[in-house]
Amino acid sequence: MKKELLMASALVSTLGVASVAQAVTATMSGSLKIGAEFESADDTTTDTNNVKDQSNFSVSLSETTDGGTTISSSFMLTNEGGSAPDDDNAIKLTFSDGSALELLNAGNASSTHAVSVPGASGEQGVGGTTTNNAPTGVDFGAGSTALGVEWHSAADFMADGLKVSASYSTDNGAAKTATAKLDSAWGVGATYVTSAGDTALTIGGGLSGSEVKMTGTQLSNAKEGFHVGVSAVTGDLTVGIGFGDGDSFDDDGAGTTNTPTEIDGSVVKAGIKYVTGDITLAVGTVNGEAKDSATPGTPDTTDDSHDAASASVTYAVASGVSAVVGYTTVDQNNDGVSSTDGGSAWYIGANMSF
Repeated sequence: MKKELLMASALVSTLGVASVAQAVTATMSGSLKIGAEFESADDTTTDTNNVKDQSNFSVSLSETTDGGTTISSSFMLTNEGGSAPDDDNAIKLTFSDGSALELLNAGNASSTHAVSVPGASGEQGVGGTTTNNAPTGVDFGAGSTALGVEWHSAADFMADGLKVSASYSTDNGAAKTATAKLDSAWGVGATYVTSAGDTALTIGGGLSGSEVKMTGTQLSNAKEGFHVGVSAVTGDLTVGIGFGDGDSFDDDGAGTTNTPTEIDGSVVKAGIKYVTGDITLAVGTVNGEAKDSATPGTPDTTDDSHDAASASVTYAVASGVSAVVGYTTVDQNNDGVSSTDGGSAWYIGANMSF
């Protein structure tokens, strides 16, 4: 209870120190993605084709106080295509010196500084029901709860081109159950931007940790880990690579209700993007591996793996309108055995945004 009161006090006192204007500035944005996906799995599974129709409409709110502090947040009115509206938005305070503080639903500072690695466009994907727990994102070890804060430094923090962030979040005070859940989580991250001749370099990394609460045998490791990445932009060419290593958990990853699965994994992502006139070419790869175990404290001895390669061509038809052709192929191993949940998929469609 003490943690929740401290979090609430921080929110109220921070918002209360400034004189807030009467009107809030609202800006709107949205997009429509529509196309056809053709998915081909292993030889024992029937090929499928689907229409992908996804739309979203978002509103961003912002206003600046007389003291120069900008208060902002956002919400999504709709996000069709299998996802519920995203209401997990923080209240962000941006101060006159360029530093910022996010309150509630703030996320993890480690994830904030994950370098963006180029990857294929399109809505193609290979679905499956495997219990493969190999990670596909470099920040898979970063966790957070809704009761959180995250601080961001101003640009050029202690050195030209450097920005840092730090975060902390806590749980809602619910009683322990057999299901593992985050009790608290922390994260730190940094991004450094510099140049080498005609190349702009972005180097980012993060470190995170957490505590988990549950009844029965406790997990050996909670959600924790580190990641590092580099992105290089030379003219119209962007090259990026990222690496993540750490631990995570999945309550039902082994198919047993309320039995948390411990995951010890690592992942490498790499990609290239090249823009020539109205055409953007992109290629990306993901290589993840993990050992998972449904018995807390007893690591598995066999590997899960997820190896994917994708490519796309995007053509700018008009302002805000683009045509996309994408391809993805996925190969998976589950507990050291080749999985039938791999396969390949094509996508052809159009994106419209405003």
